[in-house]
Amino acid sequence: MQNSWQIYRIAFQTIVTKEILRFMRIWVQTLLPPAITTTLYFIIFGRLIGDRIGEMDGYRYIDFIVPGLILMSVIQNSYANVVSSFFGTKLQHYIEELLIAPVPHWVVLGGYVVGGVARGTMVGILVTIISLFFTDLSINSYGLTLLVFVLTSVLFALAGFINAVYAKTFDDISIVPTFVLTPLTYLGGVFYSIELLPEFWQWLSLANPVLYMVNTFRFGILGISDIDVVVALVIILGFIAILTVYSLRLLSRGVGIKE
Repeated sequence: MQNSWQIYRIAFQTIVTKEILRFMRIWVQTLLPPAITTTLYFIIFGRLIGDRIGEMDGYRYIDFIVPGLILMSVIQNSYANVVSSFFGTKLQHYIEELLIAPVPHWVVLGGYVVGGVARGTMVGILVTIISLFFTDLSINSYGLTLLVFVLTSVLFALAGFINAVYAKTFDDISIVPTFVLTPLTYLGGVFYSIELLPEFWQWLSLANPVLYMVNTFRFGILGISDIDVVVALVIILGFIAILTVYSLRLLSRGVGIKE
């Protein structure tokens, strides 16, 4: 049994190391663009437009949007890392070697997810550092902020994995980020409070899972939220559990791999 766990550990570390080295080798494509994009958000929305908007929920507009912009970068990069990496593994036909290796599927899934979390974390830290040039961050709860940061990264790494499993072409891995992920992120309360919306649209916004992550993360930093933080955490954990079980089921059945 001890030898088995040692094999699992080595396999897990190998996948994680490969994933980290993969996006670090091309840091100009993986780490630099989100930093530049976020800087533009801070300049345009935070400074130019934000000064005209004034305050939102008692905070300067640039302070209000900082948590959402940080989390948005984490979401996009955690997702992108796993979907591109696992699809490349399928495309190059060495995924079969992973599946026939003497390790359980959760080791394979865990390795890719941690790789996605690593990239999301690096980009998130980079964006946070950039934000310090535009605003003074005052953390309301370090524990909650870190928890939501990690949970969100894990959730979208899992979502990226599922997208990669079903994808058959490079177009398939760009459809979901373009037509699903981006709208959900922009409509998830990153740039506004849902209290500004009419009642019907407030109710409709509650169907957006990103809303719960952004608001909980904003509560961890600023101490304000449009929704109940406990409910939001339960929803986030529920999504993670569902996607984890579904991802393992896809691996066990060989969907998109053995077909």
